[in-house]
Amino acid sequence: MHKKISDEYRSKGIAGFYKNEGELYRNPHEPLLESLLKQSLDRKPMGQGCVLDLACGSGEITIILEKHGFTNIDAIDPYTYKAYKRRTGRDAEKFSFEDIAEGCIANKQYELVICSFAMHLVNESWLPRVCFNLSLIANHLIILTPHKRPKIQMDWGWVLDFELLENRVRARSYRSLYRQEVAMQGLLR
Repeated sequence: MHKKISDEYRSKGIAGFYKNEGELYRNPHEPLLESLLKQSLDRKPMGQGCVLDLACGSGEITIILEKHGFTNIDAIDPYTYKAYKRRTGRDAEKFSFEDIAEGCIANKQYELVICSFAMHLVNESWLPRVCFNLSLIANHLIILTPHKRPKIQMDWGWVLDFELLENRVRARSYRSLYRQEVAMQGLLR
């Protein structure tokens, strides 16, 4: 991967890039991600419930979480699951953002979902449904992004708690508007 990833996205498309490079993918910003995630967790400590590493890449977020004592971690990535397995020894589900929008993980429950360097790539037509469905199954969401995008709307089920910025990378921490309500109504197992 000699070129910038954004150049590769433009020339091959996002799916094309990961189809060709998914097994070898490593996020070049890993130390920065660790710093931002540590600051986020220190600022708003989470329970030790299950965490979802969404768009898990080669496992950089899972490895950071393990360093901070998290053990109950699920992962999803339709492109980099082999790189994730090789690096972490864990399996990842192969669901896409579109699958999540369609409800494929509606029976799950998470304390926290972390999406690193991927939510800004979700097609804008799918983004509200992805976010809403995540708000039904997770108490908290942290998005790490190299952009100002995405801007998560409150009517998608999330309220912004805080945003951190370091070297042009953002960590946004949200809390669900709906998860506790859904749990109290007994709609989830």
